[in-house]
Amino acid sequence: MDPRYAPLFQPLKIGPVTAPNRLVSMPHAIGHSYLMPNGAIGIRETRAEGGWGIVAMQLSEIDPTSDLSGLPYERLWDDGDVQAHSRSVARIHAHDALASIEMGHTGIRSRGLSNGYPAMGPSVLPILKPDMPLMAKAMDKADIRDLRQMFRAATRRAKQAGYDIAYVYASHDASVLWHFLSPAYNSRTDEYGGSFENRLRLLREVLEETKEEAGPDMAVAVRFAVHELSGPKRILNSGEGRAVIEALGDIPDLWDVNVSSWSRDSGTARYDAEGFQEEFTAFVKQATGKPVLGVGRFTSPDAMVSQIRRGVLDLIGAARPSIADPFLPRKIAEGRVEDIRECIGCNICVSVETIGVELRCTQNPTISEEWRRGWHPERVPPASTTGSVLIVGSGPAGLEAALVLARTGHQVTVAERDADFGGRSRREAQIKGLSSWARVKDYRLFQLQRMANVSLYAGSAMTAETIADFGADQVLLATGATWRGDGAGRTRLSAIPGVAGQALTPDDLLQGTAVTGPVVIYDDDHYYMANALAADLSARGHAVHLVSPQPTIAPWMGHTLEQPRMIAELHAAGVRMTPNATALSWNSDRLSLARSDTGEALPNIPAGHLVMVGTRMPDTALPAALDQLGVAYRLIGDAECPGTMQGAVFSGHRHARELFGTEPADRLFRRERPTLFL
Repeated sequence: MDPRYAPLFQPLKIGPVTAPNRLVSMPHAIGHSYLMPNGAIGIRETRAEGGWGIVAMQLSEIDPTSDLSGLPYERLWDDGDVQAHSRSVARIHAHDALASIEMGHTGIRSRGLSNGYPAMGPSVLPILKPDMPLMAKAMDKADIRDLRQMFRAATRRAKQAGYDIAYVYASHDASVLWHFLSPAYNSRTDEYGGSFENRLRLLREVLEETKEEAGPDMAVAVRFAVHELSGPKRILNSGEGRAVIEALGDIPDLWDVNVSSWSRDSGTARYDAEGFQEEFTAFVKQATGKPVLGVGRFTSPDAMVSQIRRGVLDLIGAARPSIADPFLPRKIAEGRVEDIRECIGCNICVSVETIGVELRCTQNPTISEEWRRGWHPERVPPASTTGSVLIVGSGPAGLEAALVLARTGHQVTVAERDADFGGRSRREAQIKGLSSWARVKDYRLFQLQRMANVSLYAGSAMTAETIADFGADQVLLATGATWRGDGAGRTRLSAIPGVAGQALTPDDLLQGTAVTGPVVIYDDDHYYMANALAADLSARGHAVHLVSPQPTIAPWMGHTLEQPRMIAELHAAGVRMTPNATALSWNSDRLSLARSDTGEALPNIPAGHLVMVGTRMPDTALPAALDQLGVAYRLIGDAECPGTMQGAVFSGHRHARELFGTEPADRLFRRERPTLFL
């Protein structure tokens, strides 16, 4: 181990338990709910194997009145839920890590859609999901007594399951304890409302009673947001956020502190740098004598050590970095820092959680596949027979496939037509705010360049004939996809009159096509590309007008938690935005529009350039030519089906495993099967 990083591996006493190191895999949704316990166990066991000192269970609802059905969380409602938790704890303990559980009641974030129980909060309020026409009832004294008993019962079950640390969840604007504390939500006039002490009362009671139930063998932590960066902004680190720490300082065994809301706590690399939360949480260690845990999308061991040496944090928490590289701690300990697969901060992991499916990651294609496919993030089984593989293209799919196949023992050649490797990960990293996306290529290229059985050739365009002459045993085409320039997109599948041959595409801009004067960008993709280009062009001095046929700008970015900040960024940059506007035609210097909902004509938008961001199409010429020559091949990544960068990496990984025969031919994998109880 590099001695610089030794502080990260010093044990730390947390109440009655001792963490073996200072690195914590944080509570976060993993897409495997209480309905899919084996997948969840696979993820957590892999992290324990990877060296995280504490491995956390995600949010566990403690009662049916905290119902988040449709989202992939855990439950600890009754004793019947204990068995699955026990198995998870056992697999974590098998690798000498501590196991923690985040016990929570989501209050006015609850929904009650599946079981009919109303959401509960300090006052009669709309639930914290504005697109749902649901209200929360005001809790009476009996409800409060019941809630306290819920936490007691959940703590007893957590002990029964074998957890080392029980979390009281009071953060992210997603806890009834936070809702009672916040003057924005709490309008009560009894002993649980009004003054700060009264609003704090319920959190104090729950913490004290959880400590009592935990007894001498289980530690108690509280997860608390010390500062609101979005939402009502009533709890600030200069005010009541600090006051909470000072008032409750020594009750819990561990303070886990962050900022609120979830969208700000989990900010993308486009908007927040590594360690950005220090500005808001640095005071906590001066306000309590108990250990302090914090987060900040930490991927650099130097940044982690700095937090500890400077007395900012005692423990370094990671959610997204532990997704991208479950073996991050082990790599630091073994002196392999350069092998860390760094999180790029894209929030693809978050986006799939919001729609209720299994966890995905741009950097780590094995996440969620540990149990059902038997994939490991650091190991692939050796091939029973090896041969030569030619991969045409070095984008995310091509580089990932090359890495997997090389690790199995194949002789791998990668041919890239451009002067540099990386494909879209290299090109898109040029855009303002997306520089971290280059990590997709950087990690894989670094690994491949050290392998004796890999040959990398840039500036090597391949034709069907040269591929045939190469004579590889296997050919993978990772030639990517290109943006359509005729106006076809997701809402309009056909070309827009006057656009073909006249409009620019993202490919043109990323390849250096010069742009002069005002620019109108038509976004029929609805993710990051159009608005990122708008911000980039505006920063270069262009007047930019962003148009979308959708009612809102870039709705998918709501899933990545970026949409409000993106819109604010564009407003601040002077970018004009026109949603709900369908392009009718482009007439050399102006875009004709109509309302998407009514068809009513809208004023034309004059511009020097039109940039179309619609859909991407794979190149079919090379596959067709290979078909003519009778050369067998596989299409991978965007060449097979254009999609996200995460999808391309996953495709490259999957196809590589299929190629060496470890994947089932019928494409079926292990599934979680509910048991029927009669």
